[in-house]
Amino acid sequence: MKTYIDRMRELREDHDLTQYDIAKLLKTTQQTYSRYEQGINELPIRHLITLCQFYRVTSDYFLGFSD
Repeated sequence: MKTYIDRMRELREDHDLTQYDIAKLLKTTQQTYSRYEQGINELPIRHLITLCQFYRVTSDYFLGFSD
């Protein structure tokens, strides 16, 4: 089962985006976003919502509860 960290990275890479691109979308730094992808920092709910809307996926998919 994939974790939200796996999905976050896969979605970004599937859209040919850099960590910097997504950090800019989230109004944060590339370093902070990198820490989300590494699982060092937890992804805030406001960023989860933004990413789900941006990628047009459900939160269940993003969080790994569905395929």
